Amino acid sequence: MLGLNKPDTRLLLIVIALVAAAPILLNPFPEGSGLAQFNAGYPDLMQRFVIFGIFAIGFNILFGLTGYLSFGHAAFLGAGSYAGMWMMKLLSINVIPAIIFSTVIAGVISLLIGFISLRRSGIYFSILTLAFAQMAFSLAASVLTPITGGETGLQTNLNDPRIFPEFLGGGASIDGNIPKPSLFGIEMTASYQLPLAGWEFTFNWGYYICGIVMILAFYMAIRIFRSPFGLMLKAVKSNQQRMNYTGLNAKPYMLACFVISGMYAGLAGGLMAAMDPQVGAERMQWTASGEVVLMTILGGVGTLIGPVLGAGLIKYFENIFSKINDNLLHQWFAFLPDGIEDFLVTIIHPFIGKGWHLTLGLMFMAVIIFLPGGLVEGGKRIGRLVRKSKDTAPDGKTNPAE
Repeated sequence: MLGLNKPDTRLLLIVIALVAAAPILLNPFPEGSGLAQFNAGYPDLMQRFVIFGIFAIGFNILFGLTGYLSFGHAAFLGAGSYAGMWMMKLLSINVIPAIIFSTVIAGVISLLIGFISLRRSGIYFSILTLAFAQMAFSLAASVLTPITGGETGLQTNLNDPRIFPEFLGGGASIDGNIPKPSLFGIEMTASYQLPLAGWEFTFNWGYYICGIVMILAFYMAIRIFRSPFGLMLKAVKSNQQRMNYTGLNAKPYMLACFVISGMYAGLAGGLMAAMDPQVGAERMQWTASGEVVLMTILGGVGTLIGPVLGAGLIKYFENIFSKINDNLLHQWFAFLPDGIEDFLVTIIHPFIGKGWHLTLGLMFMAVIIFLPGGLVEGGKRIGRLVRKSKDTAPDGKTNPAE
């Protein structure tokens, strides 16, 4: 299907099913129960899942295929956000021009940064990309304040000089003095309650638009991984020096890969501007670059679906575990004697709320030690155990057909 082999087609269909069913799958606990805190099926969080999934997929094309670790991808994410916002201010509040322009601008910037950074490899390449990202952050926060809004940030206004205000229904969404990004006249934040087999299903327009874009980005990543271009990048990761001895110049392939990866980040940045039209320089901070590295490693470097899983896991921890507080813990352990209840709350307190990073750090350490291949490797191990148990006869002997 679509030029993919059976395993890749199956993987693409799994991603499509997960995106379509996420509003239901992420709300497993009834409202009002103590476990409802762990529900993650609300639009803002689901949009973050898919947007950062795109960001991680693009980063994995560079890191997973070539082994080149960039600490500066937040520069392209932020540049895409600013570019998308300016398109919504100058052209139309419709998100299509904003997303296209975000991707193009991020590609141009990544071409310039990549041309310089790829003159070095290893840790030197990583430091160069980090330096460029920090320079971009400093420029956005101070020097380029008339363009970026500085620390205040940038957002749409009613008096913005839009050239095509009615483009594809772009001028339909106005709320006070802050126009809301839209597509075909429908606000990106619009939600509709739909009954589904006795279940109240929330259809969020913006989430499914972002989900469709992520599915397309995932499909393109599969084609890149399986293409001759992808094989050349894997050869760079395997042994670039030996590749150079054969007479092949790896630099054009590396630069193209870096630009593609940067364009993915710009696409994610444009979608972020469409979903949250308040763009600030914090999107270019080094922490955002480090976050996408964690997403990729936790999910599985070099795998296709791993970065998507890693992005979902980290954003879940960030938005769910960070909201758990002592009062909620006391509610959960209220059935215990007071002394034990207070003891458990004291023990758990450092790992929730503002301390959720500690939980993430411990989880990251566990994955690195026990699952070097990330969540994907964990899934493969479980699959092998299930198959092994099925292939074992009742008397404990393996099936002769094996």
